[in-house]
Amino acid sequence: MKNPKYIFVVGGVMSSVGKGIAASSIGKILQSRGYRVAIMKADMYVNIDAGTIRPAEHGEVFVGEDGVEADQDLGNYERFTGQTSKRVNYMTTGQIYQEVIRRERNLEYGGEDVEVYPDIPKEIIRRIEVCQKENKSEITVIEYGGTVGEHQLFPFLEATRMMRSKFPGDVFVVLTSYLPTPSLLGEQKSKPTQRAVLDLYSVGLKPDFVLCRADKPATADIKRTISNVCSIPVERIISAPDVYSIYDVPVNFENENFGNTLLKTIGLHPRERDLADWTALANKIKKIDKEVTIGIVGKYFNFKSCKDTYISVIESINHASWAQGYKPKILWLDSEKYENNPKLLSELDGLDGIIVPGGFGNRGVEGMILAADYARRKKIPYFGLCLGVQILTISYARNVLKLKGANSTEMNANTPHPVIATMADQIDKIKNKNYGGSMRLGAYACTLAKDTVAFGAYKTVNISERHRHRYEVNTKYVAELEQAGLVFSGRSPDGVLMEIAELPKKVHPFYLGTQFHPEFKSRPLSPHPLFSAFVKACVGKQK
Repeated sequence: MKNPKYIFVVGGVMSSVGKGIAASSIGKILQSRGYRVAIMKADMYVNIDAGTIRPAEHGEVFVGEDGVEADQDLGNYERFTGQTSKRVNYMTTGQIYQEVIRRERNLEYGGEDVEVYPDIPKEIIRRIEVCQKENKSEITVIEYGGTVGEHQLFPFLEATRMMRSKFPGDVFVVLTSYLPTPSLLGEQKSKPTQRAVLDLYSVGLKPDFVLCRADKPATADIKRTISNVCSIPVERIISAPDVYSIYDVPVNFENENFGNTLLKTIGLHPRERDLADWTALANKIKKIDKEVTIGIVGKYFNFKSCKDTYISVIESINHASWAQGYKPKILWLDSEKYENNPKLLSELDGLDGIIVPGGFGNRGVEGMILAADYARRKKIPYFGLCLGVQILTISYARNVLKLKGANSTEMNANTPHPVIATMADQIDKIKNKNYGGSMRLGAYACTLAKDTVAFGAYKTVNISERHRHRYEVNTKYVAELEQAGLVFSGRSPDGVLMEIAELPKKVHPFYLGTQFHPEFKSRPLSPHPLFSAFVKACVGKQK
């Protein structure tokens, strides 16, 4: 292939209608045609990364292999393409300005005045090209956060316009736009989409495709209207209705002949075509009628959608459940209510299993500790993720070792029994309020003990998983906890850090927690081993 191609996915009308899934699906389809693809997310906020944003405010913070704390869309990119996301796959307005100011301070502009235009767009272009080169991608898909009418997007749209001039014939724009259906009229309206196209024209860009998001398939009349008014060939107006699962989206696009039309438009020929496994999974999901009921005991339920806050956890449950022939029924259980009324814990009896996911701060923690103890005593499968393994350990110390007041120093700096304590390299960072990008982040090796639940799931001794935390099991309590029956089945290669805690199967069907985040590495066609083991235990309880 002579030149790399660039496809920009932008939003019109309103956000949160599926640009991330659209970009992921485009990447999947192009990959299935035999091309090397990279997907990149550009976020408009001035934060350097997503790490300091509340999950309830902006959704899950996804952690890449190299420790980048990024928007949740990078998780979708990984789940759809199977490729690993790194820092080069993510940029924010904050990163752009930080780098431009750094270069100015270092006289890297040779004494010239530095301006928003063209220097900010040039830095955006540089990062896109770095992503392409490092991934050796033949086609790079870049998703822009927000919508085309927002002021903060203008430098990014200008970067796209400049790239079109720099690489004529190699830069393309896909507009994802919503088609509302007013209930009194009962028909789809295209005027908001026409307005979004006009916004693109106003900054010197013309969309090559329009993805029509709606509750129902776009009608032929709507497609013709958009085509005529916006001067876009009708075959490039693609219907993108609501579907049964996000994994149906690439299949739906294929039904619209999007893959072939896209390649024809960007001047490439398909090398192969193979979405067979993906299509089989999408069809399988619809036919599953058995349910497994899993409760997520957490605290980020009162703001934005729980689905955004815990998207990787939800998808990991889906992957593992579907592989077992079950459809997950997920219940959201606010842990604070157990603190106020412990009798409510009896509702856990009706579940097949519970998960305590990651989180920060002491709100709701006491309720999680009560739930962990209840699950242990009642033999309910329990899976703890990051904070969840700390909850497991605190609960065990209090209720089995009888260490009154045992806690994490994050929750209580004066606890008499700090069974969870600040990592040594984090103490000064916390003291100096160095919070951004300073946790234990990214992939680290872990060694498993044989004849344990964890080893039975992975079927190997050496694993690598992604982390995002500041606190660990206090090694001063490890021997005492192990003597009381808790097994630390996963440790750092030097044996210092406790990465997995569990109870043996002869004691409990599944009672395990990980200091890392296994949900970041689960894929629809290859569920994470620990989630698979957990769901099997849940199904076993049901039977």
